[in-house]
Amino acid sequence: MKRTEPVLEARGIVKRFPGVLALDDVSLALRAGEVHALVGENGAGKSTLIKVFTGVHRPDEGTLRYRGADTGFATPMEAQRAGISTIYQEVNLVPMMSVARNLLLGREPRGRLGVIDTARLYGEAERLLAGYGVETDVRRPLRTLGMGAQQMVALARAVSVDARVVIMDEPTSSLEPREVETLFGVIRRLREQGIAVVYVSHRLDELYRVCDRVTVLRDGRVVHTGAIEGLERLRLISLMLGRDLGEIRAEGSTRFTRRAASGEAAGNGRRPLVEARGLTRRHVLSGVDVSVREGEVVGLGGLLGAGRSETAKAIVGALPLDGGQVLVAGRPLRGGSTSLAIRAGISLLPEDRKAEGIVPTLSVRENIALAALPALATAGVVSEARIDRVVEIFMRRLRIKAASPYQLVSELSGGNQQKVLLARWLAVRPKVLLLDEPTRGIDVGAKAEVQALIDELAGEGLGVLLISSDLEELVEGADRILVLREGAVAGELSGDEVTEERIMETIAEQSDE
Repeated sequence: MKRTEPVLEARGIVKRFPGVLALDDVSLALRAGEVHALVGENGAGKSTLIKVFTGVHRPDEGTLRYRGADTGFATPMEAQRAGISTIYQEVNLVPMMSVARNLLLGREPRGRLGVIDTARLYGEAERLLAGYGVETDVRRPLRTLGMGAQQMVALARAVSVDARVVIMDEPTSSLEPREVETLFGVIRRLREQGIAVVYVSHRLDELYRVCDRVTVLRDGRVVHTGAIEGLERLRLISLMLGRDLGEIRAEGSTRFTRRAASGEAAGNGRRPLVEARGLTRRHVLSGVDVSVREGEVVGLGGLLGAGRSETAKAIVGALPLDGGQVLVAGRPLRGGSTSLAIRAGISLLPEDRKAEGIVPTLSVRENIALAALPALATAGVVSEARIDRVVEIFMRRLRIKAASPYQLVSELSGGNQQKVLLARWLAVRPKVLLLDEPTRGIDVGAKAEVQALIDELAGEGLGVLLISSDLEELVEGADRILVLREGAVAGELSGDEVTEERIMETIAEQSDE
């Protein structure tokens, strides 16, 4: 292999799934001794590309080259044996086994009769971990270690298998600052040893600190590859989000926005319907404050992993917290359960409607009525007539297109499935509606209808928390915007500050750390 030839290279990779083009002519070259950042928002194709590299998926088109030869890995084990190791955000080791067995699983030192030599096993494990700043009894079960220590064990294992390529997927998500510094030291050693590193992270400070080059994926395509040094943070963010700074500035003075139509932000002078104070969860949220007033649409902006969805889940009790509290009409919401939040008037439309929203085996009617059943019952008996009335009202109001209320919800278009979910939560008559990416994956017409409905609901006095990766949607739909970065509020924008340019500038501001 020539010295200048990439150690691992994707050439024109195409990967399709039913109804989805996940990777579209993607090319990426990893060089020995280089740390290459791979970035992009949800659905950009990062995970799919990693799975192609590691033998989880076979590409439909294109070529994978490794160490100068065309190749294709049939299984992750085959890729690992060839020298491609992956460290996932979620530690993929065996929690019940000892630390030593996890480190050397499949490579345990054995005696003449094939029996594991435990003395050598423990000795080698201790030597391996010493280089990663982890001091622990290697005989104890892995599950007894903290998440940060487990992550370091996963890292030590990945590097110790004679890897030529190490893929790190959000490696610092569970690490303390001291452990992050140790990780960066390991990455420097890998670079010096000529090992290629793929570094996936949403934390800009980390990217600029440890990476040499960066590839940006958006909607399954490569939109930029080049040196990270000299690439402005604002430019990197605009590439990830698909918004051109020049266009944004040109549109800023002429765009028709909800705020311009309604005058002063609806929430001014009104008491909050819901307040979240100091929401904190280790490695996820850090003292987040959010309030939503009657008739107000509050936007939550930020990159993938900034803590937007986690904030919404914390408000409705779906994410356990280490600190902070939620108040409804000035009173603390105690108990931390979703059922209490719903009874208090807070409903969440989740980001992943298929995994966390619709019940595909049920009808449109059943999906709409699901959350409202307790309110539609008398002495524990549900009135079918009342269900029919509620379903008819919301199917008509939201213009849900279905053959009948009894049609399976899984047979509807994505936009109509989203409307069914909206109908479900509106049927419980909430005071505050938390909408997580409400228009993602639906067509333009359905998107406009959902956006119009949000405006209509706010006009009727409902408080709305709007989470969106679409900057234009945030700017046009929100009265004010909280920008999150790495689990904390980086800034609040209101009035004339509510622009796409200011959102990106706030995201791009370098942290003080």
